[in-house]
Amino acid sequence: MSSINIQREIPVRHDVDVFVAGGGPAGVAAAIAAAKQGRSVFLAEGHSCFGGMGTAGLVPAFMCFGDGKNFLAAGIGKDIFDNLTNANGIWLRPSQQRPATGHQSIGIRAEILKRVYDEMVSQAGVDFAFHTTLIGVETDGGEVTAAVLAAKSGIFAVKAKMYIDCTGDGDLASQAGAPFEKGDENGQMMPGTLCSLWANIDFDARYQLSSQGVDGCRLDEAFKDKVFTHEDKHLPGFWPVGPGIGGGNIGHTFGVDGTDERSLTEALIWGRKSMLEYERYYKEYLQGFEKMDLVATGSLMGLRETRRIMGDYVLNLDDFSNRAVFDDEIGRYCYPVDIHPSTPDSAKYAEFEEQFRKLYRYEPGESYGIPYRSLVPKGLTNVLVAGRCISTDRYVQGSVRVMPGCYITGQAVGVAAALAIENQTDTRGISTSTLRDRLRKLGAYLPE
Repeated sequence: MSSINIQREIPVRHDVDVFVAGGGPAGVAAAIAAAKQGRSVFLAEGHSCFGGMGTAGLVPAFMCFGDGKNFLAAGIGKDIFDNLTNANGIWLRPSQQRPATGHQSIGIRAEILKRVYDEMVSQAGVDFAFHTTLIGVETDGGEVTAAVLAAKSGIFAVKAKMYIDCTGDGDLASQAGAPFEKGDENGQMMPGTLCSLWANIDFDARYQLSSQGVDGCRLDEAFKDKVFTHEDKHLPGFWPVGPGIGGGNIGHTFGVDGTDERSLTEALIWGRKSMLEYERYYKEYLQGFEKMDLVATGSLMGLRETRRIMGDYVLNLDDFSNRAVFDDEIGRYCYPVDIHPSTPDSAKYAEFEEQFRKLYRYEPGESYGIPYRSLVPKGLTNVLVAGRCISTDRYVQGSVRVMPGCYITGQAVGVAAALAIENQTDTRGISTSTLRDRLRKLGAYLPE
């Protein structure tokens, strides 16, 4: 492969205390938390809105905010939850009530969530820009000295005292030299899903079937009739997100690598094409979907995993199984281990069912701690990570990757970055006891 060498001067457009790369749920929480500590913040988001998977990606539901007894994604996560609820931005099934402890999955009205994020980030005093993408990192040893960004106005740099990676893919940390892992021992990653929005669904008919104890899935019949290209038994299905409107977490894009634009391109094309197969299946085989109509597919591919940045501690399955407690924990979480099979294989799906439904699932009131050390990338002194790319093994990544988990870790790194600046130290020099106290003042769930 040939190469060219480009050398140019670029302007430093922002010189701030904290730079946040990525405006998904982790980035929003991190930016707001740092600003609430009195720090100047610039947040760069590559897409057209905050929220990532839950907005542009059309992921139709939040997973659990709490463990059935405690609201774990407390603090900024609770503020988002309350603001969205007050704006009529969550949608519950008829049998659901607003979950006081956040233990149920709830439907997301994406357009309202976009506005909630806009208002909360703006009110916190965060400087930000959409359509602004991280393309490079300048380092001096283990210290990041500048982030290089590309936008419609051109290429520019941001200088900051602390850098927070909330890209989901660990772009900033990996470009700065932090070690990372991807996928399983063979490098295979969970498939993506191109989520979708559908109208004219009769959910009452579906609920009536369920109340009668009728599953009515009929996937095996559809497989026999060659409806699908892949015999994929893993079908999370639909969440109601409005009157007659369903958010579809349906289908998988197997083999997608979210760190490769060529792979993403292929996955997006297949995801859109596969909607024809799912439309036929739902209309012809399932009651209540006969008149369904596709409104939109996500403008972002729904990705479940890419890089896991290796930090000072790797949160692991033993920690999950032992309901671990850490002296430096910045929050606790409880979602089951949810690793979607990397291929449409019946044996792998059976393994998923065993893990997700039975082996790695908690009782009400149970949770595991997330240590601050898992947010500190090895080899870097002024970089923190939050969201699905924090330092875990693959099992725990399958739990903490969902949006409420991202609020917990995002909030923590925002406060930690501010604390490091305040004390003129690096990410390892702060008092984790003080960090925990500051997080409690924000409302974080941190039992003594």
